[in-house]
Amino acid sequence: MSAPEDHRIFPVLLSGGSGTRLWPLSRKLYPKQLLALGGDATMLQETALRLPEDGSLRAPMVICNNDHRFIVAEQLHAIDRAPLTVMLEPVGRNTAPAAAAAAHYCSGLDKDAIIVLLPADHVILDRETFRARLAEAIALADQGHIVTFGMRPDGPNTGYGYIRAGELISGDAHKVARFAEKPDLATAQEYVASGEYLWNSGMFVARADILLGELAKLRPDILDAVKTAVDKAEPDLDFLRIDADAFAACPAESIDIAVMEKTDRAAVIACDFGWSDIGSWSALWDVGETDADGNVTLGDTILHDVRNSYVRTESAMVAVIGVEDLAIVQTADAVLVAHRDRAQDVKIVVDRLQKEGRAEHETHVRHYRPWGFYETLDEGPRFQVKRLMVNPGAELSLQLHHHRAEHWVVVSGTARVTRGEDNLLLSENQSTYIAVGMAHRLANPGKVPLEVIEIQSGSYLGEDDIVRLDDPYNRADHETK
Repeated sequence: MSAPEDHRIFPVLLSGGSGTRLWPLSRKLYPKQLLALGGDATMLQETALRLPEDGSLRAPMVICNNDHRFIVAEQLHAIDRAPLTVMLEPVGRNTAPAAAAAAHYCSGLDKDAIIVLLPADHVILDRETFRARLAEAIALADQGHIVTFGMRPDGPNTGYGYIRAGELISGDAHKVARFAEKPDLATAQEYVASGEYLWNSGMFVARADILLGELAKLRPDILDAVKTAVDKAEPDLDFLRIDADAFAACPAESIDIAVMEKTDRAAVIACDFGWSDIGSWSALWDVGETDADGNVTLGDTILHDVRNSYVRTESAMVAVIGVEDLAIVQTADAVLVAHRDRAQDVKIVVDRLQKEGRAEHETHVRHYRPWGFYETLDEGPRFQVKRLMVNPGAELSLQLHHHRAEHWVVVSGTARVTRGEDNLLLSENQSTYIAVGMAHRLANPGKVPLEVIEIQSGSYLGEDDIVRLDDPYNRADHETK
């Protein structure tokens, strides 16, 4: 068996989505692929873990946006799946440009490269069957097909696109007769009754040179822009930044529309491996473990006379009485109550929050940083109290503030503090004061997490009052994330 670093098969994890349909848990800066929605692992981690571990594939390549880069890297490190690279999209341009970028990059590493495009926010319950179907798809791709996985529908679903299977190639593999957009209920019922249609999973396997050749014929404008963007890419720590101007000039298009609906190379494998794209809270109820009354619950909940509902709480006890068919989701700063049949309408709420300039569509109370996280505990005129958690071996930037002073109290762990010209080592219950305009840095030299309470006071307490004098994470001065 070939070693991973020698093999020509490149898994590509597409992690650029915003996941607004799972608000309030999923936010712009912490979308669903970075969340653990059913178990201990996040959806990104689950996507990496379901790949074969027999040395038949290279380490996964990840494509994500700039805001998520440190969280993506940390999550893969936590499961010992070091990525081949993490390519940063400066703006979202849908799946065709992402696929083109992956194909162009991987073909530069191996002229016979096969890429496996996998959205990082899907659920697959049967890992072994998925791996078997993946091997079949790779074999078909080697023959020149551009292969997708079609899920055998268990009923009419208006949330998925459909694929009509055409001429049989072999086994459960067919040529694609046509792609169909998300249908209304009556049309979905017709599709399922015909036995000819499969759900479109959005996963693809293809030789990189074949995919690039089809893009050259069908969408040269996309291919030219992406090639320029990748060829001008610059490394940044463990990340690869593709050129912002060239990629921004690329048309936004899905790979389905740009290539699959037009090419004569499209093939589909009919699959049953417990797939869902988790496009709504109702979809999470579908794949969850139900109790005797058909309820899926997570967190501290009390239910009485409740049926067929999804109830999830993150930070408070939630009691529910005498309802059915609801999705109820609580986070530290928001609560969603919706009928499961209306779960897709969550996007309407998110759009309204965005138009009103509210932060709840974008961030949680807990804000993740490359060194750990902070969360606001209390705030008022001229003061703010935060809890900081610094990972073992991590440190914040050397920085100063023009408008606020800070008082740090160590709750647990050991803190190494730079304070002007002084260097301090603080342990539990010890504290220090940072004056306005004083250069300072907080670091964790220990092997356990460092927890600190930070009390800010001053005329302005915004996160943009940070002047970085030295930053181990190469963040721009304006980048507060």
